[in-house]
Amino acid sequence: MRLALFQPDIPQNTGTLMRLCACLGVAMDIIEPCGFLLSDKNLKRAGMDYLDHLDMTRHMNWDSFKSAHAGKRIVLLTTKTDQTFIDFKFTPDDVLLAGRESAGVPDDVHNSCDARITIPMAAGVRSLNVAVASAMVLSEGLRQTNLFPTNEHK
Repeated sequence: MRLALFQPDIPQNTGTLMRLCACLGVAMDIIEPCGFLLSDKNLKRAGMDYLDHLDMTRHMNWDSFKSAHAGKRIVLLTTKTDQTFIDFKFTPDDVLLAGRESAGVPDDVHNSCDARITIPMAAGVRSLNVAVASAMVLSEGLRQTNLFPTNEHK
C-alpha cells in the first residue's frame, strides 16, 4: 500500500504525512508541482528525523505518476462520492491518493481514479484536514490488509 499526495500546498501537512508513512513503513508518492519547495523548513520540522526512514518517490506530474503505477488501483480520497472508506474493501497494492488542501484534484484526475472513497462526517461541515483524513483511511487500509508493521521496539 502507498500514499500519494497530489500537488500538496501546505508543507506542514506533507511533513506530517511523511512522518506517518515512515513510521508505518508505507511508501509515499509526491505528485508535483507542490505549492512549496520540498526543502521547506516547515516540511522538515514536521517530518523531523523520520524523513531518513521514508521511501518517497517524486513525480513531475500526474502522467508520470500514472505511468509509474500502471496496473495498480488508484483510490482517491474525496468528498465527491457516497462510497465510504468504512465499507470499502482495500487490497495490499492500493495507492491511496489525497488531493490538494486548497482544491482537491481536477476532474480529469478524479475521473481517472479506479475508486473514490469518503469519510462520513456530520452535516454542515465541509472536510477534514488532509493529513487527518489520510491517516484515518490509511489506517483502515492497513488494518484490513494486515499490513501494519510489527510492534517490535529496537
